[in-house]
Amino acid sequence: MSFMESTRAASIDPVLAQSFRVSARCGCFMQAARSLNIKSTQLRKHLAQLETQLQCSLFNHQDNGLALSHEGLQLQAQLIALAHEHDVPVIEQPLIRLAVAESILHDILGRDLVSLLRRNASVRLDIITLDSELSLQAISADVVLWLAGPDSPLPGPNFPISEPQRLARLDYLPHIAKRYSRVAARPDSLDDLADFMLVQWLPDRQVESFRPWHAVIDQRLAGVVQLHSYELMLEMIRCSACIGLLPNYMSRFDRGLIALSGLSGLFDQPMQRQVWMAVNAESKGQAEVQMIVELIHNTFNERREWFEA
Repeated sequence: MSFMESTRAASIDPVLAQSFRVSARCGCFMQAARSLNIKSTQLRKHLAQLETQLQCSLFNHQDNGLALSHEGLQLQAQLIALAHEHDVPVIEQPLIRLAVAESILHDILGRDLVSLLRRNASVRLDIITLDSELSLQAISADVVLWLAGPDSPLPGPNFPISEPQRLARLDYLPHIAKRYSRVAARPDSLDDLADFMLVQWLPDRQVESFRPWHAVIDQRLAGVVQLHSYELMLEMIRCSACIGLLPNYMSRFDRGLIALSGLSGLFDQPMQRQVWMAVNAESKGQAEVQMIVELIHNTFNERREWFEA
C-alpha cells in the first residue's frame, strides 16, 4: 500500500470505515446492519457519507446482493492492510446468561428474542431452559425467569439476586384443539373426558397446584400419554385429539386451541402459577443485562391482556 493510499484510508472516520468493512463482508445491507446493531437506514447514510467523501461509488447492485466496485475493492484492500498494520483487535461482547422456564420461552418470550437477534447479530446470549425446581436451583445466570406458586417466588434461584418481580399470574385449564371438538360436543364433565386421550407434560407432575389434574391422570387405566417434551405435548393436543393442561393464554398464542372452561368447576381449587423475574446481584448494572430485562418487561406489557382473567 502506497503512502497516499495509507493516508487516505487512515483519514476515514472509524464509524464509516467499520460500516463499509462489514457491508463488504456481508454483501447485504440488512445483514450488515444486524451485525453492527444499527438500523439499515443509518447504515446507508454512513455509506452515502463515505461515498461523498471519496467521490466514488463503492458498491454495485447484483441480483439480490451487493458487489464491490473497482474503487470499493481498492478501499477494502487498503483498510485490511491498515488494520493489519495496527493489529486492530476484535471487540469481545459480554456473555449474557438468560435462564427461563421452558413454557415461557416457547409461548411468550421466544419470538421477541428472535427479533432481538435479528436486530443485533453481535450479541452473545446463553439461553438456559428451566423445566423443574432442580434445574432452577442448579443454574447460575444474569437474568432468571421462572414459575412458582401463586403466593411466593420460592423456591427461587440459588445465587444472590435482586428482589424478585412478579410479572404475571397464569391460570391453567384443560385445552383441546377446536377442530376435534364441536361446540355442542365439548366435554364439560369428568365422565366426558373418558372419550378423549389425556396428555401430560411430566415436569408438571412436580407442581403442587396442579394436584386436581394429577388426580384425573392417575385415575386413568387407559388413554393417557406422559412425556418430557413440551413442544410434543402441544403437537399432540393440536393434531391428535388429546386434552392437556395449559395456561389460559394458550388460545391467544394458538387460535386453534380452546380452553375447556366448563370443566373449571369440577376441580376443588384453581390451578395457578406466577411468573417471576430476578437479576443476578453481581451483573444487574451491565447495560447488556438491562437490555434483556427491558425486553422481558416490554414483552409482558404488550401481552398483558393474555394474563387478565
